[in-house]
Amino acid sequence: MDDWTPPSVIERELYEAKTRGDWNGYMDALARAELFLPQPRAQVDADPGRARFHPVHDTLAVYTRGMLPAPDAHTVFLRQSLAWFANAWDHRDPSHLAVNPGSPVEAYLTTTPADLARWRAHWDAAPSWGLAPGAVHALHSGGPLHGPVARGLAVGAHLAVSNGEFWNALAYHGDGYTRERERLRKMWDVTDAVGWFDLLQRMLDADIVSPVWEFALRVRRVLASDFAGPVDVEHWRHAAETGLRHSAEQAAQPRLTPDGVTVAQPRPAAEVEGEIAGVRRLIGRIHRYEQRFRADGLLPEEGWVRSVEGWDHGRASQMARWGVAARYGTVQDAERAVLRAGEQVQGTYRSWAEFSAGYALARCLHFDEEEFGSWYASSLATHLTLTTDPASPFLNIPWE
Repeated sequence: MDDWTPPSVIERELYEAKTRGDWNGYMDALARAELFLPQPRAQVDADPGRARFHPVHDTLAVYTRGMLPAPDAHTVFLRQSLAWFANAWDHRDPSHLAVNPGSPVEAYLTTTPADLARWRAHWDAAPSWGLAPGAVHALHSGGPLHGPVARGLAVGAHLAVSNGEFWNALAYHGDGYTRERERLRKMWDVTDAVGWFDLLQRMLDADIVSPVWEFALRVRRVLASDFAGPVDVEHWRHAAETGLRHSAEQAAQPRLTPDGVTVAQPRPAAEVEGEIAGVRRLIGRIHRYEQRFRADGLLPEEGWVRSVEGWDHGRASQMARWGVAARYGTVQDAERAVLRAGEQVQGTYRSWAEFSAGYALARCLHFDEEEFGSWYASSLATHLTLTTDPASPFLNIPWE
């Protein structure tokens, strides 16, 4: 099938080895690949800690990451390794393991004790397993590469690169049904469809990222627009302080409502002064991060960060997909969400590089605490990968 496009580098390696008749090479590639085992969802929900074999005609089917079918409500997939299958198999199990059955890269592997020993040997020799984190990975078929949906998926590319995932997978399975549910539970306290949908909407509304960070950056955006150029950090601090004092004074003024005049309660002076001091410190932190960003190539020489709302929008693009993998939402739900994420960042930033810098700054403000440690290093590395790798969606999807 010379006109067949392998969905990803995983299937390409398998296809090339099979075409050469190189079955040792095929098994080497298979040992490096994640294998996904189909399971009835109701069975997994009832006993999530156990994977079962469901053979058809004495053959058990498994799929590599790029060959997974679109998620549905009844069948889920568990991620395993070739070594796991070798160790789990016994004489009562099927006589064949079918890899990607019905495709040009299919293989029917016999399962004698000698075969299982060979599987273990290939696994032991494998230098890595799964897609490498820190690199751009894409589906070349089965995932959009251009257009509005691809743009919305690319908004989540920071996380896709960091985690070693296909950036353009909308029909998403992630690391398998149970692992994706556990990720949402542990990291986001999401345990059902309602919780997932509510969190997703908050991200799309940029309602999770700190409003204080965004206030500080908004003050500078206004100043930069008014003065048509760079803003001195002390000018920026003074303007932010003036704005906060004005807001406090306005909040203390009586207001006319349909019920009559409402007497406001002035905020304690110590609270206002504390807020002002905090924003002045924050502006200093942002300024120092931006200086480091310029030195490391994350910002151009005169560049500055417009907004941090893109952090929420980038996470929303991924959250939409995580919900599909956990079966809290459908592919159609995810598509609507990523389209909106793409629209939101276009309304806030002027380029992929600006969006990426805003995403990186928010991540550093939240995690790095000005240590310039692993959180900073990983944010910088991902930004540089996405803005320089020829395969990056940031270089292949026009901003406008």
